[in-house]
Amino acid sequence: MTAVPAIETALAARRALIEGELERRFAAPAEDPGRLMEAVRYSLLGPGKRLRGCIVTWACEAVGGALDDALAAACAIECLHTYTLVHDDLPAMDDDHERRGRPTSHVVFGEALAILAGDALLTEAFGLLAEVRDPEAAVFCVRALAAAGGVRGVILGQVRDLALAGTESLADLERVHAEKTGALFAAAAQLGGACGGADGATLSALYDYGRLLGIAFQHADDLDDDDRPELAADARRRLGELVAKAKARLSILGDAPAVSLLAALAERTAARSRAH
Repeated sequence: MTAVPAIETALAARRALIEGELERRFAAPAEDPGRLMEAVRYSLLGPGKRLRGCIVTWACEAVGGALDDALAAACAIECLHTYTLVHDDLPAMDDDHERRGRPTSHVVFGEALAILAGDALLTEAFGLLAEVRDPEAAVFCVRALAAAGGVRGVILGQVRDLALAGTESLADLERVHAEKTGALFAAAAQLGGACGGADGATLSALYDYGRLLGIAFQHADDLDDDDRPELAADARRRLGELVAKAKARLSILGDAPAVSLLAALAERTAARSRAH
């Protein structure tokens, strides 16, 4: 079996596990004033790849940690990621009416409730990190996720994206990708490493792996969607370079099965580029 089909099987199994954990933690309440939980569940439990959650769990296992130690952090990053999507789709932002083949949250529930559902998911993300068993790891995870999601991460990237409005060079585009997708992939890898007890050098390598992979992943998405065709050739070249560098940063982790899965996830991204 080649690496890419194998990673699809592993992703499907891990995605199902994470979605089961999210369903358990965000079960529908008996009463739901204003449909808040319905709106939260609609976005959080809808179709999704769960790549960030998978990275959290595999990074934890890659450094010798147990899967159970990483599940709360995996749910946390899925909550934060979903909040960013709900808010990015709003009329004041990207004004998207469809995501993953169905209406966006603000179309279904109205703009006010979509904003509140996103706020709730962001808040819940940090509450989940309080469940990380080791207190020092929990503090590290809170700081890492706040940095990824805050004024030097996703929010800055969204502001930059809005300001560029389609006029960006490849360098401009990569800055946005680094601050948005790259920041959350990097945080996912670091959260997993921290939950598994990784040392500072390993956490640094995991950060680099996630950031590089996130930028490459976003290039692949743009190629899939035929966005910015004038940059496609350079983006395809950069995607390959970024994936190679991401895989190289995993060398510090040894040869545990989960390390192979992280490497295969990077190769899966490179394979998307070769398909174009």
